[in-house]
Amino acid sequence: MNQLIGEFDCKMDAKGRLMVPVLLKKQLLDVERDGLVVNRGFEKNLVIYPKKVWDETVAELSKLNMFEKKNREFVRAFQRGAMPLSLDAAGRVLLPKSLVEYAGIDAELVLACQLDKIEVWDKKVYDGLFDDVPENFAALAEEVMGNKNKGGADGE
Repeated sequence: MNQLIGEFDCKMDAKGRLMVPVLLKKQLLDVERDGLVVNRGFEKNLVIYPKKVWDETVAELSKLNMFEKKNREFVRAFQRGAMPLSLDAAGRVLLPKSLVEYAGIDAELVLACQLDKIEVWDKKVYDGLFDDVPENFAALAEEVMGNKNKGGADGE
């Protein structure tokens, strides 16, 4: 799995096209051949998946028991609005208008790498996420990572 790194301030043109930054494009192996998939995020944002990562995610979803209502609802909500993206000759992708409206993205946005995918946020909203980071980040780190087994097999 290719781990992506970086945070990129970008601008979307009037037609909804976004220039993929060169440093990000270099990390997206085979993107010109395989393409990307954009989808709604869990918050009011978008998520761009390299096609291979999207396919792996959908393969995991296909293992869910579709006779259970909550599984059907999750799959339906997760895949709602998903669209393939491809880079044009200038290295731009066209973000679907319906997804841009869903996420409330204006012309200025942030591409924030998150492990093997890229979150797309309106710049003002993204910056607002971190207004109280110094105090809350330490507490969140302790809650999420504090109980990780850092020792040997017996937990020491």
